[in-house]
Amino acid sequence: MKLTIVTGARWNFIKIAPIIKVINESKRVGKNIDFRLVHTGQHYDKAMSGRFFEQLNIPEPSVNLECGGGTQAEQTAAVMVAFEKELKDNTPDWVVVVGDVTSTMACAIVAKKLQVRVAHVEGGIRSNDITMPEEINRLVTDSITDIFFTTSKVANLNLRSSGVSEEKIQFVGNTMIDTLLQFSNDLLQPKCWSENNLKKGEYFVMTLHRPSNVDNKVQLSGIFSEIDSELMGGKVIFPVHPRTKKNMEQYQLSPKNVILVEPLSYLEFNYLVSNARGVITDSGGITEETTVMGIPCITMRDSTERPETIDLGTNELIGSDYRNLGIALRKLMNGDWKKGSIPPLWDGKTSKRIVNWFLYFNNESI
Repeated sequence: MKLTIVTGARWNFIKIAPIIKVINESKRVGKNIDFRLVHTGQHYDKAMSGRFFEQLNIPEPSVNLECGGGTQAEQTAAVMVAFEKELKDNTPDWVVVVGDVTSTMACAIVAKKLQVRVAHVEGGIRSNDITMPEEINRLVTDSITDIFFTTSKVANLNLRSSGVSEEKIQFVGNTMIDTLLQFSNDLLQPKCWSENNLKKGEYFVMTLHRPSNVDNKVQLSGIFSEIDSELMGGKVIFPVHPRTKKNMEQYQLSPKNVILVEPLSYLEFNYLVSNARGVITDSGGITEETTVMGIPCITMRDSTERPETIDLGTNELIGSDYRNLGIALRKLMNGDWKKGSIPPLWDGKTSKRIVNWFLYFNNESI
């Protein structure tokens, strides 16, 4: 059995790494399964991508389609054109797409038009916010997917509600958690730890990337103002994207308690998160990792595609109004934050379940 595994962005690297590990283990014991790793180049920074691949033991991609940059439409078109040629030259039994980035949708469309079956890792996730590009990617991808590997019971319900038959839904858990648990003893202390005299439980980590937060002067300055007024000397480590840093300079924002650092590798970033008092974010994936780590998480969004991190985990959705951040920080600092629990099947064995499904489909087993 031949799989083409598609990756396009750093979050994808984290999700595919454990799947590749299990495939290689299966090959070593004689199982008939192999893969071709296709990097679309959607998000590609040679230094950062190299660090992720090296740290997570991901082999070099079979090919990099080099489809970075451009508008949403330009990037979608570039990925589709390049991936069509790739599939015609190297036709697999299945195309495996992960997550909800542009590459996920584009490659799923190409595969189906070439009559290649599509498996979607993280299928069924929904934010119900159609203004998010990721939500469009999810809806389109899932409308043509052949097998869904889901992370939660909520995702299963979403798929059933949209008419997906039960035999297409495989509730397997979360591959991001496989990676987190695998490398939990290998996290690396970043330079900013000693440079800023950080101590366990005495600082926050912040990640912001959504335009509604970082491209809006009133919003971004409001977020910093709430942090400065509530933490009063506490430290917030902010691995900042160059575009956000440029916005801060343009808006002349110099928050007292926010320490800007360069983007970090996977092992460095999770070292910070695992030792933090809490996390402030507008990301989705981070809320899953903080849930497993037991770290309080404040999400500055009006909706989330990962409700299990709220219903069961340590995450709280506070909306997009920056004034809610101060309320949440006071609650956290007063020790009133929920402890949370770990969602079902987030146990580090998800990738084995996925590969096992392919082997059973091919009349084998691990």
